[in-house]
Amino acid sequence: MPKQPAPKQAVPRQLTHIDPDGRPAMVDVSAKAATAREARAECKVRFPAAVAAQLRASGLKSAKGGIVDTAIIAGTMAVKRTHELIPFCHPLPIDGCRIGIDWDGATTLRIECSVRTTHRTGVEMEALTGATVAALTVYDMCKALSHAIVLGPARVLGKRGGRHDFGAT
Repeated sequence: MPKQPAPKQAVPRQLTHIDPDGRPAMVDVSAKAATAREARAECKVRFPAAVAAQLRASGLKSAKGGIVDTAIIAGTMAVKRTHELIPFCHPLPIDGCRIGIDWDGATTLRIECSVRTTHRTGVEMEALTGATVAALTVYDMCKALSHAIVLGPARVLGKRGGRHDFGAT
């Protein structure tokens, strides 16, 4: 029986925000080409059953106003300001941002944020920030009903346009 070639060993990835001296550093993207980039992330908001029923009956309106509309505005604003919140994120020109919010089962809202840019670095952090700030806004608007609302998980669903594409955008 012929000898099978050894499987290729994956090169271990390194943290990118650490300089050679082990200190925090922003990644230098000046040598990268500007390409179209896109990322999609989600965050879930889980309500106690009675609160979910109340929100469904009200059409997702609260004493503070329309929950979905307010969360979409907050998430979009957060996408545009991600670099002000996350220390090593580059300020990016945002070409597009879409936030969708809908029920995912009887007691859970699913918030999805898609972000696009044409730049030298990706928009995963912007998509995550948009989804999570929208979720925080839902919590803020609903906390009078219960403090047992649970946020998360938050995760990147996919990204395109960089060195390591994955998932679906």
